[in-house]
Amino acid sequence: MATTWKLDPTHSEVAFKVKHLVITTVTGYFRSFDGTVVTEDESDFTTGKVNFTIDTSSIDTNQAQRDEHLKSADFFNAAQYPQISFTSTAIEEKSDSEFILRGDLTVGDTTKPVTFDVEFGGTVTDPYGNFKAGFEVSGKISRKEFGLTWSAVTEAGAVVVSDDVKIQASVQFVKQ
Repeated sequence: MATTWKLDPTHSEVAFKVKHLVITTVTGYFRSFDGTVVTEDESDFTTGKVNFTIDTSSIDTNQAQRDEHLKSADFFNAAQYPQISFTSTAIEEKSDSEFILRGDLTVGDTTKPVTFDVEFGGTVTDPYGNFKAGFEVSGKISRKEFGLTWSAVTEAGAVVVSDDVKIQASVQFVKQ
């Protein structure tokens, strides 16, 4: 029987990391996001269909001026494209607790296939009777492939923002 799992945003986070000036890493978060997983059976996540959305204006790098720049047309253009979306196309089991999640990621007006590594943390019933499942998701994308091409170069020739963006999410879903 099909089972729907709804994201628990209170116990989840979505983060990204990008190199700045090639010498340090800046970490940012998206504070508003939503997702569902629909499985054919509550104990078999390889049958899952994942849909996930992120509110681009919820970006938070702990620096307001940088956040405003990231929301601008130079990057996410949050006014025109208020959401980033992901829809799964396949889930492959590597082991009992490791999966490969494939799907289509849409940033702005660009949709590309992406792959994420997923570690299944398990399932548990919380103190309030809610049945939950936890996952750690990680991967890397090229920001330029998604039209995020703003760049600058220092006088010494160093790139201000790297192309590679590491994505990390710790997500908890509640069985509906």
